Amino acid sequence: MLRLILIGLLLLVIFPVLASAAKVMSADNSHWSTARRDSTGIAPDPKTTPEAVVQVYAARAFNWRGIFGVHSWIAVKPEKAESFTRYEVEGWGVSSGRESVRIGSYRPPDAYWFGNYPELLVDIRGAEAAALIPQIAAAANSYPYRDRYTIWPGPNSNSFVAHVARNVPGLRLDLPPTAIGKDYRTDGIFGVAPSNTGLQLSLFGLAGVTLALEEGVEVNLLGLTVGIDILTPAIKLPGIGRIGFPQGPS
Repeated sequence: MLRLILIGLLLLVIFPVLASAAKVMSADNSHWSTARRDSTGIAPDPKTTPEAVVQVYAARAFNWRGIFGVHSWIAVKPEKAESFTRYEVEGWGVSSGRESVRIGSYRPPDAYWFGNYPELLVDIRGAEAAALIPQIAAAANSYPYRDRYTIWPGPNSNSFVAHVARNVPGLRLDLPPTAIGKDYRTDGIFGVAPSNTGLQLSLFGLAGVTLALEEGVEVNLLGLTVGIDILTPAIKLPGIGRIGFPQGPS
């Protein structure tokens, strides 16, 4: 039995992480100061898109951190607004007293994350988006860990986006399995999943289980996620992420 458990661990955790490491470390790892942070062209141009827009993105973290996880953020544009506003959490400056929550138009909504191309997870427009924007602002302002940032197991950028998603059911956000920190709950060890389509039990992001329509079945061990997505069929593995049908808006 022990041997079978060890083999299962190798197949489901260690091998996927090693495969992710080989891919990430073989990529071009420029210095953070010169890595791309310009627009990818995914987001619509506010000048030609008067309707309200809500989008959620995730991109591989910079350098070795990208082996394990992604950085996620939310971008919104109210109706007839001339620019997007980004909502995200960053660790830089927190140890010196700066708040972790960053809100503003300081970079493009769809920018490369230090050289890594983002994945669009949610794209909502029109009246539905307009109704969600004030809810997103309120949820962001209620985030309880503004004075803290911990890469693992959280609270971090993914903990923040998951917090907003739990408080804005209309997002129906299914964060990638590589969004380490998404299971670091801000409202106790048990409650709704980030997508609001099921339930989640999580012990400080270190161990837990999620059962939901959007997320499917996920098991979290030390921040690493193994699972099965039933609604959009896929296997979820640490490091690699999803293997199966693509995630995000069609």
